[in-house]
Amino acid sequence: MTFVQIVDYETTQPDAVNDLLDRYVEQTQGRRTVLASRVAQDRDSKTHFVDLVEFPSYEAAMKNSQLPETDRMFQEMVALCEGMPTFTNLDVVRDEHLNTLLVNRFFDEIAMNGNMSVVAEIFAADYHDHDISNPVDKIGHGAITEDTTMWRDAFDFSFTRDVQMAQDDYVTTLWTMTGTHKGEFMGVAPTGKTCTMTGTTIFRCEDGMIKEGWWHYDAPGLMRQLGMMPG
Repeated sequence: MTFVQIVDYETTQPDAVNDLLDRYVEQTQGRRTVLASRVAQDRDSKTHFVDLVEFPSYEAAMKNSQLPETDRMFQEMVALCEGMPTFTNLDVVRDEHLNTLLVNRFFDEIAMNGNMSVVAEIFAADYHDHDISNPVDKIGHGAITEDTTMWRDAFDFSFTRDVQMAQDDYVTTLWTMTGTHKGEFMGVAPTGKTCTMTGTTIFRCEDGMIKEGWWHYDAPGLMRQLGMMPG
């Protein structure tokens, strides 16, 4: 279970605190168990800061606290603060990244189920599509509708999301497509072969919609499996 620690503190020396945290990160490289750390400043009180530190588990957090550098960093941080920092320890019971949920609607509802009515719900009207197989970028809902329809007409396929990461407005998905060649593809008649293709899709989200996308995939590998290229 993911564990989050909230460190709440007051300081008139935020630059010195940042320098201290930078040194701590450098000194504990390879031994620190922190997954992510975000420092936020109170808009209404410029000396009030909150540090949200994420760990893979409570046990990992305790292991991190036992590092000698952690204790030394804390003592130095106290000297830079107005009063003693306070700690809130939280077990994460629900973790949703809304952009990831949005992106997964594309894979599940549009790509695999062919529900094109969903396109307008999750893609911006001026969506910008970058695809290595298209010589010119496509704009708008047609970019998704046309390309998805072409792939679905050619293959009866499913997607496996092997790795997925979200950062800021971007969601990156490393995927594997497994499909049976059932329709004409790039001039090749249906072969009935079951093929696989790996690829990476990066979607940029804005205002609750997918605004831009980049597609990179192993088209040559797929073509070899279909006998379109020498093995």
